[in-house]
Amino acid sequence: MKQSKTRRIRLLLVDDHEVVRIGLKTVFEQADGIDVVGEAGTAADAISECNRLHPEVVLMDLRLGGGSGLDACREILSAEPKVRVLFLTSYSDAEAVKATILAGAAGYLLKEIAHRALIDAIRGVAEGKSILDPKVTQSVLSQITQLSVKDPSDGKESLSSQERRVLAHVVNGKTNKEIAAALRLSERTVKNYLSNAFQKLGVNRRSHAAVIFNDLQKKPALD
Repeated sequence: MKQSKTRRIRLLLVDDHEVVRIGLKTVFEQADGIDVVGEAGTAADAISECNRLHPEVVLMDLRLGGGSGLDACREILSAEPKVRVLFLTSYSDAEAVKATILAGAAGYLLKEIAHRALIDAIRGVAEGKSILDPKVTQSVLSQITQLSVKDPSDGKESLSSQERRVLAHVVNGKTNKEIAAALRLSERTVKNYLSNAFQKLGVNRRSHAAVIFNDLQKKPALD
């Protein structure tokens, strides 16, 4: 009988509660093709361990000791852009979801997720997919798609309808390749739309864009 060759995924667990890390490690020890190569309990340790171990996927809580998971995510992706960061947290706050996705995270899941679904999520992000928990997806999408096209009080140039469509897909956890396929565009064109949108919003990083989005949402819609 021929033995199937399962792709091995190098996984780093980051959570400030040791009991949670032990539980997660137990779950993944029972999963084919996933190797837990290390653990971390703080943002600083997450960054250093990622640099040392070079995992393929980092499963991380949003709130950590000595800093936030969002800060760690930005630092990790700045040093190693190919790493896939997946947040696993108990916070379903839409603002937090937007901030993580716009910072480059591969997804955002709630800790109430079933263990088999979590294993599938790890495999999915390792394959390049982006994943959002259904309980947080709709609220985030609706906030992005309802952004004001222009606020004359701050002088910012308006976002085009296509730029808003691209941003909506970004918040939905789609990669540039997936956005290109959905909108029937080239990946280069998608990158250009994102670049133009960030320029109009006055930012140069995805995490900064989340702050601008938040400000726009709090302002009354224009007639």
